Amino acid sequence: MDIRKRLGRNLRRLREAKGLSQEAFAFEANIHRTYISDIERGARNPTITVVDKIAAALGVKAGQLLD
Repeated sequence: MDIRKRLGRNLRRLREAKGLSQEAFAFEANIHRTYISDIERGARNPTITVVDKIAAALGVKAGQLLD
């Protein structure tokens, strides 16, 4: 599976497990909501800095988003 799709799938799964909408999560992570949507769909190739911000907002290690 493409790593962008894997990242997006893991992001969505972890975000929904926390009960957060894309908008609420984007606010937590300080990332625009449409960018979060694009990542979840595998349409963006986020930088490692963005992956780190996402992981921090989810309370997981960045590597967990790529497994």
